[in-house]
Amino acid sequence: MTEYGRGPGSEPWHPEDPLYGDQEWGGQAAAAGHAPYGGQTQQQYPQAQQDTYQQQYGRQQDTYQQQYGTQHDAYQQQHDAYQHQQAHDPYQQPYDGGWDTGQQTAMPYGADQAGGHGGHPAGYGRAQEADYYGRSEAYPPPQPPGRRQPEPEPATDWDNEVAQEETHPFFTGDDGRGDDGDDGRDEEPRGGGRDRRGKGKKKSRNGLACLVVAAVLVGGLGGVGYLGYQFWQDQFGAAEDYAGDGSGSVQVEIPKGAGGYEIGKILKESGVVKSVDAFVSAQEKNPKGNTIQDGVYVLKKEMSAASAVELMLSPASRNNLIIAEGRRNVQVYADIDKRLELKPGTTQDIAEKEADNLGLPDWARNHPDVKDPLEGFLFPASYPVAKGAKPEAVLKKMVARANQEYEKAGLEAKAKGLGLKNPWELLTLASLVQVEGKTHDDFRKMSEVVYNRLKPTNTETNQLLQFDSAFNYLKGQSKIDISEDEINSNQDPYNTYTQKGLTPGPISNPGNEAIAAALNPTSDGWMYFVATDGMSKTEFAKTHDDFLKLKDKFNDS
Repeated sequence: MTEYGRGPGSEPWHPEDPLYGDQEWGGQAAAAGHAPYGGQTQQQYPQAQQDTYQQQYGRQQDTYQQQYGTQHDAYQQQHDAYQHQQAHDPYQQPYDGGWDTGQQTAMPYGADQAGGHGGHPAGYGRAQEADYYGRSEAYPPPQPPGRRQPEPEPATDWDNEVAQEETHPFFTGDDGRGDDGDDGRDEEPRGGGRDRRGKGKKKSRNGLACLVVAAVLVGGLGGVGYLGYQFWQDQFGAAEDYAGDGSGSVQVEIPKGAGGYEIGKILKESGVVKSVDAFVSAQEKNPKGNTIQDGVYVLKKEMSAASAVELMLSPASRNNLIIAEGRRNVQVYADIDKRLELKPGTTQDIAEKEADNLGLPDWARNHPDVKDPLEGFLFPASYPVAKGAKPEAVLKKMVARANQEYEKAGLEAKAKGLGLKNPWELLTLASLVQVEGKTHDDFRKMSEVVYNRLKPTNTETNQLLQFDSAFNYLKGQSKIDISEDEINSNQDPYNTYTQKGLTPGPISNPGNEAIAAALNPTSDGWMYFVATDGMSKTEFAKTHDDFLKLKDKFNDS
């Protein structure tokens, strides 16, 4: 080869070499000025052109030799080791110094060409030539121009993961064995003397992979089928339900404000219904299903949802503690003891000791001569009181309900506007109206009677209310016929025949209707009233003379 041609070694063309980028390698037509390989004579360039090249690159050769001389020596050692390895590899053909093009014969490695530089390894150019191959990027040996590929971009973690996945035996079917069951080596080495051994991997057992894939597919189809069945059941299938009216007995408590799904969940957990959806469906089908109230219910085990709805709508199933309007605290205490199967007097003792810890508002505390600070705060309603509950827990529910109702009615905000000192007096007035009145109209007229008698200008009774109900409260009785001597001789603060104004505190637990009447009395001038039949009929009078007529009517009855 010429001094600008490729040597027999494996160094690549230098980019600044005039012949760099040769596109007619190995058996193709030679470029102008070159003779084919294989020992044929090669045409030399004109001497003037050679001198120009020598001047251009000659100065750099010493620098290249100093800079890369050590690297040449290291590479020479690696190359010799590589040659030795090829020589002893039974699966490789001897390295012939060139590519397998069939058109070139490599010179023996290490043989110096004519004019070779004495200080260089064999195969390098003359002294005046620049060393185009003494760079780090010149190694490893190049590919033929037809096989050269651009430098690959650095692999990323994602590329590595994808490559590992694509070459995994599960996807390639390669368990490391050849198609014919050998050890995976090619019977013949690849051309060009290059190391073209088999990858050394064995092909996988396709049967196992197929089993795995089949299992995944079957499992996936089964999951899809199950989800489809569930969707069909949710949309079109009937909910699971028991049949019949059930058996046994179970007590359940439904909290206030509970909706159909919450009620159904409570019943399902208690073993009453089979499923929540069945109960909700039955509740929606029943015309009165949305009227189920909170409370304690005595139901049966394993009932059909429709039977459960019907039983909950029946008053017979409710096991709530119901407090009627106008009921005194002592009566409520007795009801709680009976419901919880406690010794009589247990709840009343707890009420007296724990009154300040049961949730009373500030305006209901520390009033003198009050017989029971909880009077008026055990609000009339239906309370779920299940067996095993604590008395203080039941009392707290009642006080909390009273606070809620009184705040809603606006007792604290409206009391002074009605000529009263505070909401405590307004509550006391409502408790008197609750006991004495019988109908809604009675409540409003009765409320006006109280307000008129409390006025300082009242000369009919001189601020005496004269309510028999107050005297009965202090005596713990419910009499109609009370002698005047008995009443007029008693000086208890709760006796409105001898003590002016309101009682020290409420004498009953008023309901919403009595409270509304206390907030909105009539304005007709009523001053008197008499239960003329002794029971349910109440008649009103504005003057004392009219009152006496009503009194005679009562006595005649």
